[in-house]
Amino acid sequence: MKFETFILEREQSLWENEVHYNLSESGVHPGTINDLFDQDDINEILNTELTYSPTQGSPELRDAISGLYENVSAADVLVTNGSAEANLVAILTLLSAGDELIYMVPNYLQIRGIARAIGVDVKEIALKEELNWKLDLDELESMVTEKTKMIAVCHPNNPTGSVLPHEQVKAIIDIADKAGAYVLSDEVYRGAELNGEESTSFINMGYDKAIVNCGLSKAYGFPGLRVGWTIGSNSYMHSAWEVKDHTSICLGRLSDLMATKILQPEMRQQTLARTRSVLHANLDIIQNWVDSYNNHFRFIPPEAGAMAFMSYSFDVNSTKLVERIRDEQSVLLVAGDWYGMDKYLRFGYGAKREHLIKALELSDKVFKTL
Repeated sequence: MKFETFILEREQSLWENEVHYNLSESGVHPGTINDLFDQDDINEILNTELTYSPTQGSPELRDAISGLYENVSAADVLVTNGSAEANLVAILTLLSAGDELIYMVPNYLQIRGIARAIGVDVKEIALKEELNWKLDLDELESMVTEKTKMIAVCHPNNPTGSVLPHEQVKAIIDIADKAGAYVLSDEVYRGAELNGEESTSFINMGYDKAIVNCGLSKAYGFPGLRVGWTIGSNSYMHSAWEVKDHTSICLGRLSDLMATKILQPEMRQQTLARTRSVLHANLDIIQNWVDSYNNHFRFIPPEAGAMAFMSYSFDVNSTKLVERIRDEQSVLLVAGDWYGMDKYLRFGYGAKREHLIKALELSDKVFKTL
């Protein structure tokens, strides 16, 4: 088994802590434990024994997660170290060499890399910019064969911020059902919809072969807790738990405790409201900045998440452009190249407001020369 270089992650890992202004991040700027919890909670955290937590996640955390969905019980939830582990566990549990995976692009390309490494045939279906970054369902249906074992989507999408409407979610389920295929939905941005209405979760559609992966890193803004989860049928849970025994074993005890508190209904709503407030304010900054360039950027505003994905008219490769802005102005952006889409850039706009404004001002010093 040989893994391909995960260019997006590698470039961020190399540079995100080296630059003065990091706009490569795809979530809102995180807070601190003092920002998040009252003194009673902090005292409980400080006095918690640092034991192993239950390997599936504590009953309290799994119960809190199950409450986010319809007709999901704690027994249908497996807690993971971030949604990245949830993706790994799902692919290793459900796919084998020779299986066929239909994979939405652009996308966070971890699932594609894992699947290719174990010998899965990955067929890509592109979101259409002319359809406001939505799927062509006829194209999807035409791609399904008797070998299709899974359809994988990122919903809401990284990097476009598009949200699949309910009718498309249902249509994807119907297409998968005809083929007897799994649907794997990465929903780590669910809850960060700018209109305040949470998008339809695939797990709420009543399809036994739907798997949903999520976590606290993006919509919630707590990537440092490394809390994720995977949800599915009882048979999937049993098999996924067996795989997880070979990976991280369990979640960190303090992360389990803090996540349980964050996902209580009142605190969850407060957290997501903060996220949406930041996104609304900062998206206005991005939009005004784009407008100042007289159509040199083409930009469909995101429906969810903290990413602005836009094409540009300048005659320069996106990786070279990102490297120049990084080296000359100490600002890190994401190149469309890293998604296999040159002439696009991804701006993370969930940063602190003053950092976002300054990073755009510095980036101007390069863009204005083009």
